[in-house]
Amino acid sequence: MKKDIHPKYYPKSKVHCACGAGFEVGSTKEVIETEVCGKCHPFYTGKDKIIDTAGRVDKFKKRLAKKATVKPKEKKPRKSNIKK
Repeated sequence: MKKDIHPKYYPKSKVHCACGAGFEVGSTKEVIETEVCGKCHPFYTGKDKIIDTAGRVDKFKKRLAKKATVKPKEKKPRKSNIKK
């Protein structure tokens, strides 16, 4: 293995979450700040908390509602460009 090409490894790196939780992991960074962790993530907590970035969920719900109100068009048979 080559020497002096690998980053420094911190076996007790501190992780801070936006919810206030903190824990230690091994990492190449000494301090890690995250927005979502295992204590506040909906998958692990079982709560339906929607994490919305830039209103994407609202945009999706509006498109879904608009699609439900619009009637689908009747499909007309396609004309073939092949000459017989």
